[in-house]
Amino acid sequence: MRHLATAILATLATLLLHAQDDVQMRKLQMAAYAMTNLYVDHVPADSLVEAAVKAMLAELDPHSTYMDAEEVKQFNERMSGNFCGIGITFNILRDTLVVIQALPDSPAERAGMMAGDRVVAVDSTAIAGSKLSNDAITSMIRGEAGTTVRLKVMRHGENEPLNMDVTRGKVDVKSVDAAVMLRPGVGYIRVLNFGATTADEFDKALSTLNRRKMHSLVVDLRGNGGGYLGSAVDMVSRFLGKGDMVVYTIGRDGKRRDIKARAGNKMQGLRLVMLVDDYTASAAEIFSGAVQDHDRGIVVGRRTFGKGLVQNVLDLPDGSMLRLTTSRYYLPSGRMIQKPYAGGVEAYAHEIDDRYRHGEMFSADSIDFPDSLRYKTLRLGRTVYGGGGVMPDIFVPLDTTRTNTLHRALLTKGCVARAALSYADSHRDGLAKEYRDAEDFAVRFDDSDGLMQSLLQEAQASDMTVDSLQLAAARPRLTMQLKGLVARDIWTVEAYVIVTATMDDTLQRSLALLEDGTYERILALPPRRK
Repeated sequence: MRHLATAILATLATLLLHAQDDVQMRKLQMAAYAMTNLYVDHVPADSLVEAAVKAMLAELDPHSTYMDAEEVKQFNERMSGNFCGIGITFNILRDTLVVIQALPDSPAERAGMMAGDRVVAVDSTAIAGSKLSNDAITSMIRGEAGTTVRLKVMRHGENEPLNMDVTRGKVDVKSVDAAVMLRPGVGYIRVLNFGATTADEFDKALSTLNRRKMHSLVVDLRGNGGGYLGSAVDMVSRFLGKGDMVVYTIGRDGKRRDIKARAGNKMQGLRLVMLVDDYTASAAEIFSGAVQDHDRGIVVGRRTFGKGLVQNVLDLPDGSMLRLTTSRYYLPSGRMIQKPYAGGVEAYAHEIDDRYRHGEMFSADSIDFPDSLRYKTLRLGRTVYGGGGVMPDIFVPLDTTRTNTLHRALLTKGCVARAALSYADSHRDGLAKEYRDAEDFAVRFDDSDGLMQSLLQEAQASDMTVDSLQLAAARPRLTMQLKGLVARDIWTVEAYVIVTATMDDTLQRSLALLEDGTYERILALPPRRK
């Protein structure tokens, strides 16, 4: 270990001696040598190096970060669009793993796994009643492609457990998880992040909705934390003219790098609305901000996160990785939307909470932009703002009046999710037979008493006291949430969107502006013929 430390320090010294401040670099080298070789106890070199790297990065900006080898693996899986496993979505119900869905064409589906199956053991290790977390169970099931995992499965109608040998393989992870028609002519696509396959998934979703005569599209970017810049550029290029500016970056050398639409006007006649919130960040802000700057569509929701820093990746020898900020990006109007971070990482992390306390979530008037942050859109000269996120064209306040203390407690304790899963699990076969699809379920299903009974059982199991008056006030919204979760568990995520669309204020506002002429008035377009 000492030889390793010496080699690391020697290499570090060779590089650092060329730095401008040679004294400070020698100081770092001497301190590291002393701790590694003279400290009273043995100190592993890798621990010291990791601590030093993290401490140095903390002095830079909130988005320059270090990932260890395991974190890198998880990051790459999330962004590549696939991982090695068996391909199930599941939830834990009363200490038992319940399969929600065996993903299409996955190893699990090929092995015969079905929604509603209960996995009680993995490779002879009992997991039912084990109190293991979802992450722990996931790590047991996942593994190298081509290896086999044996699952002991309990299934309704079977007296004995089934032993299933499932060969692990590549499983696709969707970043476009919903593409539905909300109304005749109005499509909806939800994008969770911008990964390696997102643009292709987006194109497939567009093709599916176009076949249903879509004339307007709502792209939901709420909660989308960003990802690969290239994916965002590819996607926004569908709506801009070829060669239109999407974003430009400026790094330490002061040189400007323009990134333009690669192939434009494929969706030229499509009306476009983007839904955003305070957790829409990075590449998702580029997508929505570029569309706004070109007056190509309307942004609806609340001010976005405000991440305008670009990171490059440096792979390290042990499989770890540095994500180092190397430039800032600017939207086509010239605005830079990175929010301030001079107050330190802690203040930066709680800036969203500050927005809530200052009233920004409830009123657009509480947001004060100085004149220096005002910019103009490229076609119409509309005022847009920089300095801390993308400000929407249509502000939709956070409505806290629809929930009460009991409602929030039921959600926080997981009672709502467990109640929906319990109900779906008990009625799975009957619901699938009675309703031809999620749209039919959304219109005809009305067992609110059954849903509430399931919820009360879960609340009792969690030792919660249920106030009857608060329950009565929260019941309509709770029932809709439960119904949506049941639909998701029986069909797909898209079913949840279809069922719960009526209680989504931001989504409803976007549908209204497409219907009442607001869209055309904001973008100075001729009235739409109906």
